[in-house]
Amino acid sequence: MSNPKHTLIWMSAYLLVVAIVCALIYAPLKEAFHANWVFNSLILSVLLIGIVYTYRQVLKLIPELEWIANFRTGSSDLSIRQEPRLLKPLTRHLGVDLKKDRFRMSAMSLRTVLDGIRGRLDESREISRYLISLLIFLGLLGTFWGLLGTISAVGQVIINLKIESGDFNQIFRDLQAGLLQPLEGMGTAFSSSLFGLGGSLVLGFVDIQAGHAQNRFYDSLEEWLAGVTHLVDTDITA
Repeated sequence: MSNPKHTLIWMSAYLLVVAIVCALIYAPLKEAFHANWVFNSLILSVLLIGIVYTYRQVLKLIPELEWIANFRTGSSDLSIRQEPRLLKPLTRHLGVDLKKDRFRMSAMSLRTVLDGIRGRLDESREISRYLISLLIFLGLLGTFWGLLGTISAVGQVIINLKIESGDFNQIFRDLQAGLLQPLEGMGTAFSSSLFGLGGSLVLGFVDIQAGHAQNRFYDSLEEWLAGVTHLVDTDITA
């Protein structure tokens, strides 16, 4: 069975590199963050939740592997261990009092067990995928919010322009001063896009690594079951 701890190391190394890059460009990131701190705080909160959840998905594989190891070795404390969650379809077909090196199961039952475990693994990744999409959505939402403020501010600048005086120098100074607020709105818009897309990139890589760990776990489980299961024609015996 593959060890998911290697995946945790890769995920941690990637996040460490991201943290180092963010530290090197801390000054512009801080300025961009304060341009729209409400949306950006929400984006960073979703990113943190997604990272914690993805780590939890990988850590959940460790107890499952330990249960399989104890089952294969016939450990005496298997009966008092907590029933595994991902492998619950398997435990419904197997009893802990059966032989650990060989058990009977039909090909249909084996496929049903594997499909049930695969379904549980896929279901556990739905939230992380949703959080990735949510990061992109929040970035776009902050962008449109900033652009909406920019359009409104530009409209106010145009309305407040007074060209009747004929003093073009004063008109230009008023226009220059009035455009400061629309430019702030642009900063609000693009800072949200920066954090939203950057957060989705980070969480996407972490989710991919978690998916690889789950796929390796499933493949190893499938190979083990195919190797130790004595296939029968039917589950019902006369």
